Amino acid sequence: MRGAGGRVKVKTSKGRTAQSNRWLERQLNDPYVRRAKAEGWRSRAAFKLIELDEKFALLRRARHVVDLGVAPGGWAQVVRKLAPKAQVVGIDLLPVDAINGVTLFQMDFMDDKAPDLLLDALGGAPDLVLSDMAANTVGHAQTDHLRTMGLVEAAAWFAIENLRPGGAFVAKAFAGGTDTELLAVLKKHFTTVKHAKPPASRKGSVEWYVVAQGFKGAAQESGGE
Repeated sequence: MRGAGGRVKVKTSKGRTAQSNRWLERQLNDPYVRRAKAEGWRSRAAFKLIELDEKFALLRRARHVVDLGVAPGGWAQVVRKLAPKAQVVGIDLLPVDAINGVTLFQMDFMDDKAPDLLLDALGGAPDLVLSDMAANTVGHAQTDHLRTMGLVEAAAWFAIENLRPGGAFVAKAFAGGTDTELLAVLKKHFTTVKHAKPPASRKGSVEWYVVAQGFKGAAQESGGE
């Protein structure tokens, strides 16, 4: 059913909660959702990476890419399209349908075995680490923020310990931005560190992305100390 301005209105159903109705209505009226379906992307999140790449030129020289929190695969699809020669590995707790040219692992990134599995499959040190990971929300803003920031921190240290010099790190963070301590660490290891909110990120969403570029490399990690 369409209301004024062509907006789709979802009828109440006994099998759906009011929250589910609101989510469904938002999806049906989201232009990025429609574009993703029309263009063959697995999720609207693909446009977030496309827009970040347009601003920061992340994929132009990417040859070895790690995608943390890969499900459902939209970001990996973008990497394959914009950097077709790149080796890509992804990991997620959720199952992900096969993507041509992408090695996928269904496991917890926080598992001690995960980093070595990713690097072995990649066949070399990454020059780009992407993280769209977020903890399942519990409805308590501070708790949700802390849980997701724990994942961001783990992803950041994976990048710092494994990136090639000149490499980049991109991660989703929630409202409040990147924690001061983590931001200081990133600024120590990367030439530039910025926050960005791509247009595809919903205006009402509390998510932002931290983009760290120009990894200084192991030789400079202890500089100044």
